[in-house]
Amino acid sequence: MAEDEAIYFSDLPVVASVSRLPQRLADAPTAVTVIDRDIIKASGARDLNDIFRLVPGFQTYPNTTETARVSYHGMGEGEYGARVQVLIDGRSMYSPLFGGGVNWATLPVALDDIERIEVVRGTNAVSYGSNAFLGVINIITVDPALTHGLSLSTSFGNQNVRDYNFRLGGKIGETGDFRFTFKQQNDDGLTNRYDWVDSYFSRLVDLRADFSLSDRDSLQVSLGQAEGVSQVGRLGSMISIPGLPPIDGDPIRDLKQKDIYVQLLWRRVFSPGSDLQVRYSYVEDRSSDAFSVSIPGQSYVFNQSGDEGVRHEIELQHSLKMAESARLAWGASWRDDGTRSKWSLSGRGMVHRDVSRLFGNLEWKPVRWFTGNVGIAGENDSLAGFHLSPRLSTNFHLNAENTLRLGVSRAYRNSSTVDYLGNAKVILANTLIYNVYQGNRSLPSERLDTVEVGYLGDWRDWRASLDVRLFSEKIYDRLFRIDLGTGASVPDTTLPDATVPIQNIHIYGVEYQFKWQPFDNTRLLVNQAFTRADADYLASALGLSGSTLANASDAQKIDYFTEHSMPRRSSSLLLMQKLPFGLDFSIAGYWQDMMKWTTNTSSVKYQRYDARLGYPFRFSGLRGEFALTVQSLNGTHSEYKSSINNPDGRLVERRQWLSLRLDY
Repeated sequence: MAEDEAIYFSDLPVVASVSRLPQRLADAPTAVTVIDRDIIKASGARDLNDIFRLVPGFQTYPNTTETARVSYHGMGEGEYGARVQVLIDGRSMYSPLFGGGVNWATLPVALDDIERIEVVRGTNAVSYGSNAFLGVINIITVDPALTHGLSLSTSFGNQNVRDYNFRLGGKIGETGDFRFTFKQQNDDGLTNRYDWVDSYFSRLVDLRADFSLSDRDSLQVSLGQAEGVSQVGRLGSMISIPGLPPIDGDPIRDLKQKDIYVQLLWRRVFSPGSDLQVRYSYVEDRSSDAFSVSIPGQSYVFNQSGDEGVRHEIELQHSLKMAESARLAWGASWRDDGTRSKWSLSGRGMVHRDVSRLFGNLEWKPVRWFTGNVGIAGENDSLAGFHLSPRLSTNFHLNAENTLRLGVSRAYRNSSTVDYLGNAKVILANTLIYNVYQGNRSLPSERLDTVEVGYLGDWRDWRASLDVRLFSEKIYDRLFRIDLGTGASVPDTTLPDATVPIQNIHIYGVEYQFKWQPFDNTRLLVNQAFTRADADYLASALGLSGSTLANASDAQKIDYFTEHSMPRRSSSLLLMQKLPFGLDFSIAGYWQDMMKWTTNTSSVKYQRYDARLGYPFRFSGLRGEFALTVQSLNGTHSEYKSSINNPDGRLVERRQWLSLRLDY
């Protein structure tokens, strides 16, 4: 490893995802985990969500019949996580189509194109709005100027792993650089089949071009398309309806998803400490899992995940140095979210939602031993109303190697368009068979009050660093989808489900990340999190007659789910070792206590080991690498959806593949 790389690893890096100002971690107002390109490769991850097993406090599971999900401090209910903001080069991955959450199946980025990932562990609504309720994942792609040439790679393995990657980079005239990427992935997924089928196919086409317009102006253009196909439904899902023949209400079928995007980012530099950025992005999401139901004389088509989500967003940000001891980043944004769904927004056509924001972050360093950060943001949502999110952080630099951080903040999370305006019903033969869901226009927003204490140690002589975060996160008016038709002995299917505020939750604990480079050829990462959650039902929720909560056993299940929606203890370790003959070896270990992703299923306690052995080579003008990757090296284990009827859940079996990369 080069000397400058070793210094970068041991020294606390510079990050920009917390306050929108480039800051040393020791000056940032909350905890951040930085995942660089070497860590991504050494982890052996094939899917992006797998990388976050290396971040303390994060949970994830493989992409199966349910799309992969990533959550921080639990509460990962629903098909798509909705409390952690995900950005790619500043563009939000939240989709109005997918429940206001992130669809990891069509995240439009290739692992080889990622320069680094900055993970903000803690709320950052001040900088990125209500979707950053519990944290931020900021994915920063590599500069096209560094990717000139042609790169080809392929992977073949068991479970029908067949992956292909193509990347071409070069100049555009005298002042431009481009990077074009094509990626295709395929696998047959998990092989244990209880009542489901698992396979996955994805394809990505991505182009980024950077232009230097003048000595002060630059333009970044990004556009592309990501698509994925997986299987949803259940085997043997026949349902009986009085007066009608048996109907397959959830057949095995393809779920087709597509993400199309364009982004323009213009930047003008006024001085070394001052610049202006203007960003416009357009995102279009489409999804379909259409299936037909036939009854005598008629045929009906249902498309539960369709139809379309469209987002336009404009953002302006100005950063400036106000004095020798103060810097400010402020700005404003506006976006329009459009959603059309024949299933969940029946009869409403394209529903629009406007969100506008004004934000600012001030860093103040009057003396060497102190850094203060003050941030505030106002957000107005045409469905959720106006909310103000403040943050205050004080960092005390005890000496050059040790920093103590104290911080408080408040954030709000607005619900999805469907939660406010949804209208989903099953009507057969002009008869209402099932009133699936009804939106609640008067929904409150979830509120989060956070108090945290952090410690950062940067011991350069030992080439080691330690980041510790103690936190208390209190969530008020936690929103949850409940069934309004279970109070009677025979469920009333004419009463719809609805999203309502049901609980106040207190999440507290401690987490840390430790990095160490004891030798030039050895790097070690260790992460652990210890968390607890206490939940108290709201009197208004318990008073909903005929609801899920009116049934004591159902209420107990929801309470247990909330308090166990994160593992009490989770750990991860990554060892990166250079071996003789130029070989690169890495092994990752993951240990996780029991947790629950849904009220009726669990993820049992498990441990997992992934390993990778790579041989980089160079021959004349050709460079490349040959590698073997093995996931779940220690054998089969369950990570998701074990239940009374299916105690094994989704069994993750050993998966291995060979990879070859050639760079010209």
